[in-house]
Amino acid sequence: MWEFIPTAIANLFLPMNLFVLIAGMIGGIILGTLPGLTATMGVALMVPVTFAMDTTTGLIMLGSIYIGCIYGGANAAILVNTPGTPSSVATTFDGWPMTQKGEADRALTISVYCSAVGGIIGTLFLLFLSAPLARFAVRFGGPETFWICLFGLSTIAIMSKGNMIKGLLSGALGLLVATVGLDPNTAGPRFTFGHQPLISGVEIIPAMIGLFSFSQVLYLVGSHKPLIAKYAPERGRALKVWKEMIEKCKTVLLRSSLIGVMIGILPGAGGSIASIIAYNETKRWDKNPDRFGKGAIEGVVASETANSALIGGAMIPTLTLGIPGCAVAAVMLGALTAKGIQPGFKIFTETGELAYTFIMSQFAASLILIPIGLVMLRFTVRLLTVRVTFVAVGIVMLSVIGAYAIRNSMLDVWIVVLFGVIGYFANRVGLDNGALALGLILGPMIEEGFSRSVSLSRAYDGSLLQVFWNSNIVLVLIGLTMLSLLTPLLMEWKLRRMKAREKEGSHDT
Repeated sequence: MWEFIPTAIANLFLPMNLFVLIAGMIGGIILGTLPGLTATMGVALMVPVTFAMDTTTGLIMLGSIYIGCIYGGANAAILVNTPGTPSSVATTFDGWPMTQKGEADRALTISVYCSAVGGIIGTLFLLFLSAPLARFAVRFGGPETFWICLFGLSTIAIMSKGNMIKGLLSGALGLLVATVGLDPNTAGPRFTFGHQPLISGVEIIPAMIGLFSFSQVLYLVGSHKPLIAKYAPERGRALKVWKEMIEKCKTVLLRSSLIGVMIGILPGAGGSIASIIAYNETKRWDKNPDRFGKGAIEGVVASETANSALIGGAMIPTLTLGIPGCAVAAVMLGALTAKGIQPGFKIFTETGELAYTFIMSQFAASLILIPIGLVMLRFTVRLLTVRVTFVAVGIVMLSVIGAYAIRNSMLDVWIVVLFGVIGYFANRVGLDNGALALGLILGPMIEEGFSRSVSLSRAYDGSLLQVFWNSNIVLVLIGLTMLSLLTPLLMEWKLRRMKAREKEGSHDT
């Protein structure tokens, strides 16, 4: 490793490599900010461009676009409660309340720093721990995938604290919608009502756009406010926010980064799962969890750190095993193989200069994200000075374009409208759009993991229980799931004891 790093650092300072690094970062941030235009789409669109470049240069550009897109998703999530990418769903939980309180500038600055820190920590794991983490990822089969998705689903219990029934109902509705399409076991259509396009199921991205973007348009129009929120820029904000984050959120940064990396190395997992689990764990271990959902900076820190750390984690199985950790990693894997480079452990020896130049470019991209992000957010935050009517029209246009571009299908546009109406009225009656989205995301993965477990059980004389209990990883995940479900009850019991002690103290005095 050490013999390649000096050469890799020198390669970064080649003019062309520096140019594509910065240009890819800026383009990724813009793309991620626009609702419906995901990191996968952005990276995939630029793959043909890399064919005319040197392999190293092309890979650097794709990596910087990826980092920029993941960070950019926080801009729309914070400013208009519309996650620019699915991985920014959890950012809306506290980012949007901060905007409503006039703290949009603060929230955006936090997201810049957290994305940079998460990206750096994720790259450190990629650089030093690729081999052991790759071996750990191989141990994840059907049962492990099933239980980690159930653990992710159990976070609804904490997300919906105060009205768990409505939260669970929202999650169940998301799981129900996720069953639309072909049955993975029998290949028979389910809930398609004879409509042929529904055989492929409900696309997650259009559903997310509807739940969070289109429903937000209905909310903004119905609010009759001239502007989205008040905006009061403050001099020296960047330094103040950095000091505040370091003082208050060191543990959150480390824990969320670790969660992001561990979720990232699991094939098929994504940033939305990592950010929601990190948010849930931050809320669970906080001394005052009632602050969350009302503008707690720890919520933004947890979400943005986790989804950025996931990038380094996702590249570990991609480079070492040839198994993509996420959809964007799969696109980058395709770009590598198109150039005649076969991923695997030999990539670090036979093409070590390429591998370590890419890893060092991830470091560099995470570092330059801070100055670029801080400069760009000065223009991004000006969105709050635009009249609501113009913002609403812009969101609708981007939502429709983004949804249609996924499959060139009008069905996805109608899904945006339908889920927008569902999301709007769900909020009005107290249902949780975040829980509904989580059920929709995890539903197919839970079903796939269960199906693989059933197939595996046939090798154990049909004992499904033996498959589910035959792994230490599974036992740990079951324990975490039970803890997650019991946490709200334990927190409520602790709160009641505190109130009882306060009453006893007041009587004594």
